[in-house]
Amino acid sequence: MALIRNSKLRPRILIVGGGYLGLVTAQNLLKNLGRGEATVTVVDPNPYMTYAPFLPEVAGGSIEARHAIVPLRRNLKGAEVVIGSVRNINHAEKFVTIEPEGDEAFELDYDYIVLAAGAVARALPIPGLADEAIGLKRIEEAVALRDHVLNRLDEAALMEDDEERRKALTFVFVGGGFAGIEALAELEDMVRAGVRERETLTDADVRFVLVEAMPRVMPEVGEAQARWVVDHLRSRGIDVYLETFLEDCTDKVCKLSNGEQFTADTIVWNAGVKANPVLVDSDLPLDDRGRVTVRADLRVEDENGVVEGAWAAGDNAAVPDLTGDGPGGFCVPNAQHAVRQAPVLAANLLASLRGETEFKQYYHKSLGVVAGMGLWKGVSQMGKTELRGPIAWAMHRAYHGYAIPTVDRKVRVFVNWGLNLVLGRDLTPVKDLDVPRKNFVEAANSKPAPKK
Repeated sequence: MALIRNSKLRPRILIVGGGYLGLVTAQNLLKNLGRGEATVTVVDPNPYMTYAPFLPEVAGGSIEARHAIVPLRRNLKGAEVVIGSVRNINHAEKFVTIEPEGDEAFELDYDYIVLAAGAVARALPIPGLADEAIGLKRIEEAVALRDHVLNRLDEAALMEDDEERRKALTFVFVGGGFAGIEALAELEDMVRAGVRERETLTDADVRFVLVEAMPRVMPEVGEAQARWVVDHLRSRGIDVYLETFLEDCTDKVCKLSNGEQFTADTIVWNAGVKANPVLVDSDLPLDDRGRVTVRADLRVEDENGVVEGAWAAGDNAAVPDLTGDGPGGFCVPNAQHAVRQAPVLAANLLASLRGETEFKQYYHKSLGVVAGMGLWKGVSQMGKTELRGPIAWAMHRAYHGYAIPTVDRKVRVFVNWGLNLVLGRDLTPVKDLDVPRKNFVEAANSKPAPKK
């Protein structure tokens, strides 16, 4: 395995992860680095950054999938962008092992490393979960979920068997945090609109189920707001089960801890996240949840103090919350923190590169939270101010439309929303995305026409 060294004879800043934190950190570095001062290298399995807060709206058909992603090369002019997965980090010798998809792994050296690998779905060892469920952490999952749900509507519209129709139109969502509630509400809104277009289906044919292990939903909002969310979902005909676990979903037969059992063709898992597993294959310090331990200035630290040359923030790091509001004393893993940690990390790394010893401390008191729950429906909490309905929905769209990186994507998203409001949501599914060669293979293998 070859070790690729920095041929430009200047320090390499290696950013592991091209998500929100990695992209914005790289942009800030490129903007402020002097000519020839350092090489910025970004490594990610995908050539784009995904704006995760928009995944529910992509799944619900309110945003075009490509508008929720930001291409890395186009927006990181002057940086090296490497498309591949980091499989091992050896900070003692300052190199990583990178595995491009379908190609041979190689090693890449660095002088400074920024850990911005984000988080992945935290799945539990539930029988059938890995085989039958889908998460909602990637743009591909959002697109697949949208088309799967709409295709099930088309298929159910032709079904004469009541049991098969019930299975096709039963949608189970596990996890009542922000991501889970938004995904459930957006898809329910889309499905109701889809039912109205199909004469053989009625709302009574559709069942949505939310399974949440805790006694409440949305821990980020107050008790009153959380109770309103549950009441609102139930008013839309959604079955909400609190203090309930999914115990088994083998062969799409869902067994709940409350004793209920039913079949469902769609099972969506949104029950939390965990730090990216790439950190396990490293010699960097991790806490008991697999996150890199860092100081408030975002330098990695272990029991002996600062780990020189290593920086981390975002979902894969245990960033101290100096406001005292964060659970366990740490910042919650969300975009609101990532977008603000990135410039602090970049400024501190530049200061270190230039031999300075004074670093900024990351401090941010949460502005509040906003969530969309389908067209014209939302919930928000700004301090003690609680809003519901169209105003909260508009705040959600305004905030995230502003927060998605690059002017290009902001314009596309707002135009997309505007067109949908005027022309209506596009409810056309795309078939056979997972087997795009299906029709060609069938045509190639078909029998030739008989000779006359």
